Amino acid sequence: MPYFMLAKKILTVVAVMVCTCLHSTFAQNLYTKAYGDRKNPPIIFIHGGPRGNATLFEGTTAQRLADLGFFVIVYDRRAEGRSADPAAKVTFTEAFDDLNQLIKQYGLKKVNLIGHSFGGIVSTLFTNQYPGKVERMILIGALFAQQESYDHILRTAAQQALAQNDSASVNKIKHIHTLDKNGAAYRQLTYEIASRFGYFKMPKPTDESIRVNQEYEHGKFSKVNIRNDQAPILFYKNESRVNINTKPILKGLSAKGVKLFAVYGANDGVFSPGQLSDLEKIVGKDKFYVIRNCSHYPFVDQQSEFLKSIKQIMK
Repeated sequence: MPYFMLAKKILTVVAVMVCTCLHSTFAQNLYTKAYGDRKNPPIIFIHGGPRGNATLFEGTTAQRLADLGFFVIVYDRRAEGRSADPAAKVTFTEAFDDLNQLIKQYGLKKVNLIGHSFGGIVSTLFTNQYPGKVERMILIGALFAQQESYDHILRTAAQQALAQNDSASVNKIKHIHTLDKNGAAYRQLTYEIASRFGYFKMPKPTDESIRVNQEYEHGKFSKVNIRNDQAPILFYKNESRVNINTKPILKGLSAKGVKLFAVYGANDGVFSPGQLSDLEKIVGKDKFYVIRNCSHYPFVDQQSEFLKSIKQIMK
């Protein structure tokens, strides 16, 4: 073989090896931290998104939960938050790989998952695919029937906008209805409307909730509240399961040996009463916890009640 051809072949092989190594490095370079004694029952917190991170939970609740006798693991999914990965596609398959990596990294056999918001969908799909790795799955303000939530938000927000003569919001809602329901813009604008009308805020802040929020805002974790604006765009581009209903999957988890629980705020504007009633029937009344004066973030809105619920669930 002529020298120049041999050199070209070697360079090609090296380039492929370098690209492969870089991808592997980025894919496995997850931000993760553990709290508590690893001999205690393991709990992995799965944050919302896409375009999320675990800083709020980590900065307010991870250590307090560990102090109750649990080995608490937090992490940011690849290409979200503190886990930078320019090669990521931001798909559920990648999210499952991340979780499997964590379970292996910490030497765990079975784990308990806390899935918050969009993290509830990640938890549900992962548990359905790998039921042998999950002892308990705990939904915390978790999405489970996305279009039902979107419909509820837009319908109730439109009623409030009309009552307040808020023509800008009325027009924005009309515009949202013209968009592709499986598109990133539809989801983003719907949540902007939800935020506009306070659907993520607890009705009456307590001394505890004010303290917990201030601890986060003035602490080190708020300074690393990194969010990748490209994550939702990549997710809606590369993932086919973008607007799904996981109720049929949740119904089948008990048959796979998984213990299912749920903790929701009574004032979480993302869900209609009918949705929560449907979920309670799936989970079971004795395993479904509703916290009053609480919205989408039970571990911040009502931290003591949240911790009490998790401790009871983990018994």
